[in-house]
Amino acid sequence: MPKRHGPAEPGDKARLELVFDKPDLLGALFGEYDQNLVAIENRLGVYIAARGNKLQIEGSAEAAARARDVLTGLYNRISVGQPIDAGAVEAVIAMSAEPTLDGIIRRDVSEPPTVMIRTRKKTIVPRSANQGVYMEALTRNELIFALGPAGTGKTYLAVAQAVSQLITGSVDRLILSRPAVEAGERLGFLPGDMKEKVDPYLRPLYDALYDTLPAEQVERRIASGEIEIAPLAFMRGRTLANAFIILDEAQNTTQAQMKMFLTRFGEGSRMVICGDPKQVDLPVPGVSGLADAVGRLEGIEGIATVRFTTADVVRHPIVGRIVEAYEGPNA
Repeated sequence: MPKRHGPAEPGDKARLELVFDKPDLLGALFGEYDQNLVAIENRLGVYIAARGNKLQIEGSAEAAARARDVLTGLYNRISVGQPIDAGAVEAVIAMSAEPTLDGIIRRDVSEPPTVMIRTRKKTIVPRSANQGVYMEALTRNELIFALGPAGTGKTYLAVAQAVSQLITGSVDRLILSRPAVEAGERLGFLPGDMKEKVDPYLRPLYDALYDTLPAEQVERRIASGEIEIAPLAFMRGRTLANAFIILDEAQNTTQAQMKMFLTRFGEGSRMVICGDPKQVDLPVPGVSGLADAVGRLEGIEGIATVRFTTADVVRHPIVGRIVEAYEGPNA
């Protein structure tokens, strides 16, 4: 059971009160054994006391105000039917400290997000400010580069948007690809047919698909060719029209491979290229095709580049701290 803080220290300056008009939503807001309240207390250094439909927040003026905004934001999300879990709580807490584009005023987390992706299994909302920017770019631009560390939702959100457009008929096909490059390992001979040999490299793409579509639909659409999952080498010589095309782990492409992939673009298609420029596993040292393409194409009309940071990591909070440690000054 999560542990709660005691009352705020005497030196703390603020005591705020929140009143909620829908008491039946408070169970979801508080979480099992009040785990959501405990998470907010521990992250922000405040004390939260619940009395009926009222919450009292004690702590420093800044921390209490952030906790108020976080709780209001979570409550408003629940009010419009958006699910709240530990990841959503962590995300809203993180966004409560993020600056807006002018760098002065904090991002307002008290309102539900205006951008979302609807799939057969779930409705997905942004869990960081950059995810909101990325999700808007996915609906607006024909070619998107998504750059940043693991756990920021680059590939997952791209697959979710692709599934959404496939369901609505905006595209006819979903094509997922990644280079079959070993991540610092030598796997040797793999038994089986071609599919069995390359499937381990493509497993993260399958995982995202099964999280957004029922399993039977994934299998049926793969069998019919509506969804195609293939290594990058299989893209050569093709023109991909009316398709949503995703290239994952793009930092492991050569310049020639990236040019080949980009020129597969066909009429009515959308392309998303995801990768972490700091995690290149190319067997022969050289310029990554991802870095080269971004350098050449960034700023061209119709092409968007979204850069994620460790602040956007939406897996378990410890993942963000691990990534930050590896990318910090002593890396």
